[in-house]
Amino acid sequence: MNIGFVVTTLGRLDPLRSLLSSLEDQLQDGDHVVLVAQGAQDDVAALAAEFAARGVAVTATPSGRGASLGRNTGVAALPAGDAVVTFPNDNTTYPAGTVAALHAAVDDPRFRAGGFTSWDERGPKTTLPSPGTPLDRYNVWAVIEMGILLRRSLFDAVGGFDEGMGPGAATPWQVAEGTDLLLRAMAHEPSLEKEFRWLPAAVHVDGISTGFGLNGAERRRKLRAYGRGTGHAFAKHGYPLWWRAAFTLAGLLYGVRNSKPITVLDGWPMFLGRLEGAIGRTLGQARMVSATR
Repeated sequence: MNIGFVVTTLGRLDPLRSLLSSLEDQLQDGDHVVLVAQGAQDDVAALAAEFAARGVAVTATPSGRGASLGRNTGVAALPAGDAVVTFPNDNTTYPAGTVAALHAAVDDPRFRAGGFTSWDERGPKTTLPSPGTPLDRYNVWAVIEMGILLRRSLFDAVGGFDEGMGPGAATPWQVAEGTDLLLRAMAHEPSLEKEFRWLPAAVHVDGISTGFGLNGAERRRKLRAYGRGTGHAFAKHGYPLWWRAAFTLAGLLYGVRNSKPITVLDGWPMFLGRLEGAIGRTLGQARMVSATR
């Protein structure tokens, strides 16, 4: 089964170069990378052409802003055929052997969806259930966007990413677009509960943490925007009210449960964001709508 790697970018060329370099000797015949340029479009196209001249199956295509719009645009730009799609960030890299491990999981005509681990400079971003664990509406949150593996036919059947969610969307709901996608896929194909493939913990991609490189104000703005998106997804998909209330209140402890650069004071914007998502409206400063990407 071919794998399509769809990458949205505002034009960060150095991280993109690292991403393509990490894939250069790992891609298998039929695999393809699409760089969706939402900024510095000429430079991104030139970078794609440079790697294509070296034999890497990569193309570039432009799109408007918004990570979900970009990913939908990128999937549409893949070569024809029912590949498995995955969505690395532009600062993601693939350790040696990762693509072969992904192929070992998806090279099966019965494969529909799966998830693998994402790391940042501190270690695993989330802990995935062990292989064989049924997928449900609670453990689905362990899979973040760059760890999604989804058949393109299923992606298309559920309408791709909700373009009203995710970083850069023109709404306050700036995260949880990947979880929303998987929840809709579960509703479309209830058999995913048993068929979803959790890859072993050793299979992972590398990236950066939520607060990496941000000052305090930028980090708090991003956390509040992310809290909004998560709270919105809980409301959208009808999670129990007690769960949503507990989750919102737990935002106050976010700064306690996470290591630097997160601080204790970061729990307040996370709580506010989750509350805004839960009630479906923003409070106070309208400028605090979009997340820093």
